[in-house]
Amino acid sequence: MELPSQLTTRLQSVFVLLAVLGLSLGQARAAAPAPTWEITKIDGREYVSVESIKRFYDFTKMSRSGGSLILENSKVEMNLKVGGTDCLMNNVKFVFSQEIATVGEKVYVSRIDLAKLIDPVLRPNFIQNAGDFRTVILDPGHGGKDPGATNSYGTEAKYNVKVAEKVKNQLEAKGFKVVMTRNTDVYQSLQERVDFANAVQENAVYVSIHFNSGNSAARGIETFTLSPPGVSHYGRDFKAADNQTVAGNEHDSANIALATSVHGSILRRLGKNTLDRGIKRARFSVLSGVRHPAILLEGGFMSHPYEARLIENEAYQDAIVGGVVDAIGKYRFAVGQKPATLPQN
Repeated sequence: MELPSQLTTRLQSVFVLLAVLGLSLGQARAAAPAPTWEITKIDGREYVSVESIKRFYDFTKMSRSGGSLILENSKVEMNLKVGGTDCLMNNVKFVFSQEIATVGEKVYVSRIDLAKLIDPVLRPNFIQNAGDFRTVILDPGHGGKDPGATNSYGTEAKYNVKVAEKVKNQLEAKGFKVVMTRNTDVYQSLQERVDFANAVQENAVYVSIHFNSGNSAARGIETFTLSPPGVSHYGRDFKAADNQTVAGNEHDSANIALATSVHGSILRRLGKNTLDRGIKRARFSVLSGVRHPAILLEGGFMSHPYEARLIENEAYQDAIVGGVVDAIGKYRFAVGQKPATLPQN
C-alpha cells in the first residue's frame, strides 16, 4: 500500500472534502517537498507518526490533552482518540480500522487508515477519475417479502423507497441520470441488486438507503463503506478472507470520499435531531460486489421511540433527501478538481 507521498508529485494541493460542512474549497501551501514519513511497526502492522501527518497536510498546530490529540489548520480540525478508533474531522465522526497507538510519547495512526481514509478525505482531488459521472444508482433496501425493520408507523422498506424517490426527483432536476434498483414494494436479492448496479455501463455512484434497528436506546445515523483489504467487517473479528480484494475495493478512496460528503451533509441538516454514529467499514454484499463507488446509509433507528416518530415525519425525510442530493453534487465537484502542477524549470 502506497503512502500519499508515493502517489503524488512534490505538490501538496489540499482540497478539503469537508467543505460540505460549510467550509470553502481552497488550496493550501502552493508547494512543499515530500516529507520523510516516520514509520514503525506495532503488532505486525505499519503505523505512521501523527507528526508526519501534521507536516504533510499542512496542519499548523498539534496539541494533546489526556486521550485526545488535536491537529488544526485554517480549514480542518482533526481530533484523534488515542488508544481508541474514533476520529473527528470538523466534528464528523470516522471510525478507524485500527486503534490510534502510542510508542513512548509519540502518537501513531495505522498506515491503512492514513492511505484509505485520511488522505482521500483531505485530498479528494487526487482520487483518479472519480468526478467523471452523471449517473446515480439508488438502492432502496428491502421490499416485498422482506420489510426490513418495522414499527407501529410502518416498514423500513416503505421509507427506503419513499426517500429514494424524492432523491431521484431532485437529482434529475439538477441534470443527473438516476436509476433505482426498485421503485415499488418488490423483493430483490442482494445479488440482484449488485447485478443491476453492475449492468450500468456508464460511470456512476451507488447509494443504498436504509433505516436501522437495534435496542430501544440505539439511535443516530451511520454510513458504511467497504472495508479495504486487511480490514474486517465493523464489529466482527478478523477473518483470513478479509485480506482478499473484492470488486468494490477498486474504489476504496472514492467510497470514503462519497461517504464523507453524504454523511456530513445529512448531519448538518438534521442537527440536534440525530446522533453521529460515524462513518464505518463493513463487508455488506452490496458494497463488496458493486463496481461503482458505493456507500450504505442508515438514516436513523426505527426501534428508537423518539427517532421512529422523526423518521415518519416528512421534514426529517426531506432533510435526509436534501443532504444526499447536495452531497452528491459537492462530491462530484471536489473529486473532479485536478491537482495543480508544478511550474516547469
